[in-house]
Amino acid sequence: MFGNIALEMGKPKERGVSLQEIIDVRFHGRGGQGVVTASRLLAEAALSEGKRIQSFPSFGAEREGAPIRAFTRISEKPITIHSQIYNPDIVVVLDPTLLRAENVTEGLKDKGWLIVNTSSSPSEVKNALNANVRTATVDATKIALEVLGAPRVNAPMLGALVKATKIVNLDSILQVIGKAFRKEVAEKNVQAVRRAYQEVVEG
Repeated sequence: MFGNIALEMGKPKERGVSLQEIIDVRFHGRGGQGVVTASRLLAEAALSEGKRIQSFPSFGAEREGAPIRAFTRISEKPITIHSQIYNPDIVVVLDPTLLRAENVTEGLKDKGWLIVNTSSSPSEVKNALNANVRTATVDATKIALEVLGAPRVNAPMLGALVKATKIVNLDSILQVIGKAFRKEVAEKNVQAVRRAYQEVVEG
């Protein structure tokens, strides 16, 4: 379902991320945090806007707590690449412990975005990683615990991602979530997305 999907698209709109031929997004998280689901929901939102998409996890089984990566490609044109993403335009980090455990900025383009689940400020994250990239932070864990009652941070991280990069419209994400989950779960996830959208800090 989430391979190359070719659709007719309208005129490109101005966005926070430059509309080049392909926008590559790499998600970093741990098994059980909904990393793959976040990638899929972003792809579905882009698809609903008439984009071509790919969404896929890194190779290997997703084990609870183990580091995992997932990838989303979004394009105005048909996608012919079928590899993992090594030079992303956007990196989304769902688990802040991975800032120390992995080189999350590896391959990130000079004008790329780093979106991190942390209570730290963007400048603190950039200084810690010695990274000169656009950075946005949000305490997605706090939001998830307060709204969802569990540290499932994928929904609030999508809210932060959309606010910082404008990669898709907020309404597209909300509509996809509304279709993906049963009503009560969807409503809570929508609330978490909206809250992160408001609380994310860019720097």
